[in-house]
Amino acid sequence: MMYTEKVVEHFRHPHNMGKLANYSAVGRVGNILCGDVMWLYIRVEKDAQGRDIIADVSWETFGCTAAIATSSMVSDLAKGKTLEEAIGISNRDVADELGGLPPIKMHCSGLAADALNEAIYEYLTKEGRPIPAALQARHDHIQKDMATLEERYKVFLDRDATKGKPDEAPSCS
Repeated sequence: MMYTEKVVEHFRHPHNMGKLANYSAVGRVGNILCGDVMWLYIRVEKDAQGRDIIADVSWETFGCTAAIATSSMVSDLAKGKTLEEAIGISNRDVADELGGLPPIKMHCSGLAADALNEAIYEYLTKEGRPIPAALQARHDHIQKDMATLEERYKVFLDRDATKGKPDEAPSCS
């Protein structure tokens, strides 16, 4: 699998990594099939025109090279954008800015864009503000995908959940 130089650069020297202090909202997404998990933190402030902008953004990601690089790139793309502009950032935008991703890794750019959308969704919800139709549709799709995956892998997840609980000592018989 070949990564572009830009993907490797964002993997080796990621931008905006870590948990943001005083964040306004966090988007949490993951893919139980590949194991990637992302938290994307945003701090929203008013700009000179009184518009909500993403004044700062950071992330914590557990995943592969592409997951780290896409988290780094989406944070660069979102910083300084209005909420409306940030909602428009797509997985294709993230991948294109990185010079492309191998087809098998395109889902990572989707997770990064989803994490951003989920952070904006959480912010607007916490503020009691209207949710734009496109953002609501994306949130509903993310939630539906997660429910489908959880249902599909319920037996596996339930089995894993019963292993190694501290209050369940192994039998010595």
